[in-house]
Amino acid sequence: MNTDFGNLSGENPLIRAIHTSIKGRARYKVSGLHYSQAFKKYLELRLSKEEIIVQASANHVTGNVLVLFQPDFSPNAIAWLLQNIVLDYKRARKQLPPTTAFNVSKSIYETVEIPINQWRSQLIPVAAASSSLAFGTALLHRYGLDTSLLLAIQKLHTPLLDRLMVGITSLGEPPLLLLNCLAWEAMLLYRHRQAQATTFSIAAVGAMSLNYLLKELFVRARPALWDHIINVNHYSFPSGHAMVSIVIYGCMGYTLSEEFPQWRSQILTLTVILILAIGFSRLYLGVHWPTDVIAGYAVGLVWLSACIINEYLLVENRQTSQAQDLPENKILIT
Repeated sequence: MNTDFGNLSGENPLIRAIHTSIKGRARYKVSGLHYSQAFKKYLELRLSKEEIIVQASANHVTGNVLVLFQPDFSPNAIAWLLQNIVLDYKRARKQLPPTTAFNVSKSIYETVEIPINQWRSQLIPVAAASSSLAFGTALLHRYGLDTSLLLAIQKLHTPLLDRLMVGITSLGEPPLLLLNCLAWEAMLLYRHRQAQATTFSIAAVGAMSLNYLLKELFVRARPALWDHIINVNHYSFPSGHAMVSIVIYGCMGYTLSEEFPQWRSQILTLTVILILAIGFSRLYLGVHWPTDVIAGYAVGLVWLSACIINEYLLVENRQTSQAQDLPENKILIT
């Protein structure tokens, strides 16, 4: 038996098959899935209850669903199943109050909170981290520990470490950051990630502009405890390398971790190590006070979090509206 429900096509498709060459395995583009974790959970749960489905994995970043199914069924039959799930989800969201994403037949489905509640819970560690960094900056300044910490770091100097730190700090220099930003932006646009590309542009330009304004506001001189081996200009507080790096590389790391969830912990760990290494290199080279770097991290973390959350909520609202406006009987199988 090779169950096939026929081909239907039309405007505003709910489902589009994008890879069906392997028997019993197909990938689909599902309307409304992009950046909707609630829909992702709903979709995976529904598919897990279907006997013909062996395994299913939804990606709310790409909007794709990978389905492994019984070989007696055709990819078109699976597309029909996906369409019914999309329509059920759309009807549930229209009928239920805004506190839940769905609550249909509790014996099969579970109640899932709308993603905004997830973001509220994630704001707590972000706020705690930013507050801790700000508090640390205040303590170092209050007790005058900037100089003693820099002098302690100076004792670590070796010719090899000098070259290594110059290389690391170059990753936060404006020319290289600009090249990285342009390449990343081009990649996002090439892959039709307009929302992410817009957020990345706002995050990068906003971080650079805010850092410049803060430097002009505080007008703090750079340390002069020993001769610098690199050229520096402008004021010291807050550290532009720390602040802009946490925003740009943090945004890149977040996007990659969402694109490859199976490697999320490794990607985020490497991102944190890179950002911390850039900040430490500024202290090692003696061109920033510790309070400059810590304050840069604090401000950058707040700005990065605001940009990511804003992107998430905007895309979530847009995709929800589009899914509700789609006609009930549209499906496209290619």
